[in-house]
Amino acid sequence: MNRTGAWSRLEQKLFDGRIEKRVPASVPVYLASLKEPRSGEQTTTENISPHGARTISKRLWRAGETALVAPLTGEFTQVGRVVYCEQKTEGRFCLGLEFLARSVNWGNHTRP
Repeated sequence: MNRTGAWSRLEQKLFDGRIEKRVPASVPVYLASLKEPRSGEQTTTENISPHGARTISKRLWRAGETALVAPLTGEFTQVGRVVYCEQKTEGRFCLGLEFLARSVNWGNHTRP
């Protein structure tokens, strides 16, 4: 195999998908913009991992926007970066969040 083919496969592994597996779980969270933390909402996740989550929101978010996520299960508030936001239904959006500072302990929700 030539070097170009090996490098291409390595790049694909690094940039084509996530490293951590997400677990389907509905975890209650408080979600708010870092710029306007008082205008947040109580919502749930659709899936979770130690360094990210897919949550539901009532508003459109922009990729790169910073969000505060406080699991209502007792874990500390996290600062997350919005990776994507997709419209799910009228007035409902799904957003992918990445937690860069530290991992989240989602409690019993991450056990198989």
